Amino acid sequence: MALILGLCVLLYALAALLRLPPALRWALPLGLYAVTLLIHVTLPEGHVLRAATGGSAVPWLFLGAIAAVVLIYREGLRRLRAKVAAKDAATAAEAPEQGPFSASELDRYSRHIILRDIGGTGQRRLKDARVLVIGAGGLGAPALLYLAAAGVGRIGVIDNDVVEGTNLQRQVIHRDADIGTPKALSAARAMEALNPFIEVRPYNRALTEEIAADLFADYDLILDGTDNFATRYLANRVAVAQGKPLVSGALSQWEGQVSTYDPAKGAPCYQCIVPQEPPAELAPACAIAGVLGPLPGVVGSMMAVETVKLITRAGQDLRGRMMIYDALWNETRQITLKPRTHCPVCGTGGLAKHTTSH
Repeated sequence: MALILGLCVLLYALAALLRLPPALRWALPLGLYAVTLLIHVTLPEGHVLRAATGGSAVPWLFLGAIAAVVLIYREGLRRLRAKVAAKDAATAAEAPEQGPFSASELDRYSRHIILRDIGGTGQRRLKDARVLVIGAGGLGAPALLYLAAAGVGRIGVIDNDVVEGTNLQRQVIHRDADIGTPKALSAARAMEALNPFIEVRPYNRALTEEIAADLFADYDLILDGTDNFATRYLANRVAVAQGKPLVSGALSQWEGQVSTYDPAKGAPCYQCIVPQEPPAELAPACAIAGVLGPLPGVVGSMMAVETVKLITRAGQDLRGRMMIYDALWNETRQITLKPRTHCPVCGTGGLAKHTTSH
């Protein structure tokens, strides 16, 4: 019996070596098996060929039964796999298009998505949002980082300054190796490294009358993190003209403030509250008066929080209110703001203020 089995293996190996089709490879050992059975059926008991091939047909029939069970199992498994593959292909063909978020994005934004006031709908609004940030300095640095991390779909940053060593005490979006690099480009690199799923548009230039309207038209919401009144007034005029909310922040030594100016929703504009530029001695620049390093981080983060809330429509925003933070004395105050009569920019209402402490 061992001789016949050895011959079967040898015949299969020889057929494989000759690269015969699979059907012929199996035909040779199966033919030898059939001849062996024929010998046991046709020749008398005790015949030399029957003795040489095991003496009885029973072991061969048993072996054949085992082989048949194995082959039937393999064929059934092949057909089952083919049926499952066909079903999967049909399901894939009928499946809806992939949702707005990849698996990596769902994991990245999971803490927002499980937050009741944002959820999947709010995160989708962030992904579809377009935000322009004016200034990549103290206020812009944390605001840009957190907006990028939050998944705002398109973030524009405009700044015509370059990174200097004195900036690094508070402008955390830049690194020591970025000294001498345009701030808009340095900030863009940091945001892209933080979140590859967003679009960043850097503008290495100053905001001017000539470009402001066209630039603002590409965005839904404007953040003003600048430190000069000319740019603030320009940003306010264009935002009001286009009916877009303007989230604005300001710093001075130990104190910062944040508000959202949006006359289209009944809130005052920036020029309602600051009708004209104050004297330099009343609003000195950081380079003259100094500023606490972490303070821009606090106020810039507040600006990012306000922006996320405006986009996702969560909670109470700062339209018509100003949040003031005094880091030196750990005080937070809010003042209520109303439009100013005959404002040259938005032109409605009357100015009033109410102070509350927290």
